[in-house]
Amino acid sequence: MARDSIGLIELTSSAAGFQTCDAMLKAADVDLVLSRSICSGKYMVMVRGDVAAVEAAVSSGVAAARFAVIDSFVIPNLHEAVFPAISGATKVEELDALGVLESFSVASLIEGADAAVKAANVQLIEIRLAMALGGKAFVTLTGGVAAVEAAIQAGAEIVGKKGMLVNKVVIPHPRPELLNEMI
Repeated sequence: MARDSIGLIELTSSAAGFQTCDAMLKAADVDLVLSRSICSGKYMVMVRGDVAAVEAAVSSGVAAARFAVIDSFVIPNLHEAVFPAISGATKVEELDALGVLESFSVASLIEGADAAVKAANVQLIEIRLAMALGGKAFVTLTGGVAAVEAAIQAGAEIVGKKGMLVNKVVIPHPRPELLNEMI
C-alpha cells in the first residue's frame, strides 16, 4: 500500500504530546515523521502511512490527548512537494511571483500548503512550522502571478474554514533580495 498520507495532532501540552505520540504509534502501522515541542509551549506529532493506518493513529491520538488537542488532520495523497518544503530542502533559483500564507496553527497551515500546491502550478519554497513564530506557521511559494494567486486562495480557504487564517499575500514582482531572506 502507498504510504503517501500524513496525520498531525497539534497540542497545548508537551506531556500530552508524548502520551499522544505513544498512542498513535501503538494504534497502527505508521512511521513517526516528527514529535517535538514548538513555540509557544505547544507540541506536535506527525505520522505517515497508508490512509487507513494514519486515520486510526490520529483517532487514537486525539482520544488519548483529550483536552489538549488544538488541531489535527489526515491528508490522504499528500503532494510530494510538501515534505521537502517542511524540511527546507527546496531549491529555488529565482522568484517569479511570491505567495505567503500564514496561519495560527501548524496543522491548518500544512493542510493549506497541500491544497495550494495541488490547486495551481507553483513551487513550494518553505513551510515554516511554529519555531520563532509564536506558535504560528507560514508557507512561501512561487510561480506565475495567476498561479500564485490561485494557490494562495485555495490554501487560504482551507485555513480560513478552521478560523486560523492570519494573512495571505501575493507579491507580483518581488525584489530578488527576498529570496535570500527565505533560504
